[in-house]
Amino acid sequence: MVGLTVCPQVSLVDEPLKIQAWGLPPQEAITIRVWMKDEKGEIFHSRAFYQTDMEGKVDLEKSPATGGDFHGVCPMGLFWALKPAIPFLRLIKRDVMGSPFSVHVDLYSSLMLNPLPGDSPAATKVIERWYASPGVQRILIREGRVRGALFLPPGEGPFPGVIDMFGGVGGLLEFRSGLLASRGFASLALAYFAYDDLPSFLGQVDLKYFEEAAQLLWSHPKVSGDGVGVVAICKGAEVALAMASYLPQVAATVCINGTNAVNGNSLIYGDLLLNGIPYNVERILITDFGSLSLSNSLDDPRKPEHQDSILPLEKARGPILFLVGDKDQNYNSLFFAQEAKARAERYGKKDVYLQCYPGAGHLLEPPGSPFCPVSQSPFFPLPLTWGGELLPHCSAQETSWKELQEFLRRNIKCSRRNKL
Repeated sequence: MVGLTVCPQVSLVDEPLKIQAWGLPPQEAITIRVWMKDEKGEIFHSRAFYQTDMEGKVDLEKSPATGGDFHGVCPMGLFWALKPAIPFLRLIKRDVMGSPFSVHVDLYSSLMLNPLPGDSPAATKVIERWYASPGVQRILIREGRVRGALFLPPGEGPFPGVIDMFGGVGGLLEFRSGLLASRGFASLALAYFAYDDLPSFLGQVDLKYFEEAAQLLWSHPKVSGDGVGVVAICKGAEVALAMASYLPQVAATVCINGTNAVNGNSLIYGDLLLNGIPYNVERILITDFGSLSLSNSLDDPRKPEHQDSILPLEKARGPILFLVGDKDQNYNSLFFAQEAKARAERYGKKDVYLQCYPGAGHLLEPPGSPFCPVSQSPFFPLPLTWGGELLPHCSAQETSWKELQEFLRRNIKCSRRNKL
């Protein structure tokens, strides 16, 4: 009898899975296919070919994929390689609390190059992948100007508080905050444009808005008393670096594939004005796949005319961690992070750290997130190129997720004392 196990059957999306098959002919080629539907009904799928051992078994922790969407031993490769049936879609979980993603794992006892609708798998399992663990609480935030969703771990706390932001897609993305709360952080998924009554497009960035958000989180009775952390990617990482530079509430900052200066949109904070470095639209590249690569459109902040746009991270109260992929095709994020670290060293700030992941692209997300090298953006006529290579990128997601959490736990003191 052919058997298939996927353990655990219910898990958080950042948890690894163990997949095994047995009862198959020895030394035979088989196919394992994974597929799922997102919340809009769009299909994402992957497949890999394996050869059974002498006992007719396959264990993805030991058995190498011989072909399909990847090669070699990669226990989570089928989840990393999930790709949309319709090109340029990005898998994003919107309803973090209400339902999981139901993922189908199908086993075929032969090599299935082009499975037909009538080809039934020899065995199949359906598993649940959640973005928030039991007991996590979601509170919709609409206080003053602040718009977002606060995710609280179960228990009385206090918990280290983290502001969680994304970039140019706008809106409110909550999937990372749900996972952060599942790992013990009070995480505020913060929107700053294209959501609720916030501006439809990102214009001038008012740092007072983000200060209000930091103060709101920091003053929550279940949040620790030594300041809050910030985790952000892309344009959000630029804002996060500005928060670190100017806001005393910020105790630790993680900038994922961001810049070291204000770009495009100017930034204000009371009487302070930092003009954004203009984008070089003429340098945008159209790839052979018909997508846009924006990495050359950001100008060199070292030019004399841009010096006043560089963020003074040496003023930051707490440590800063830059996480970057060296194959990022949206920003030249490694260059910007190196410039930021060099500036910190010139000013004697020693707690700025840089982790570079070879082969990783722009969208460094939590583990279990599929590799997304290109996807459609609501603000561009063509899809955007994010870059990266499947296996090193997704391996970097696993590593960076652990490093991110360790950094925040180490640098946000969990105490109700010493309120600023």
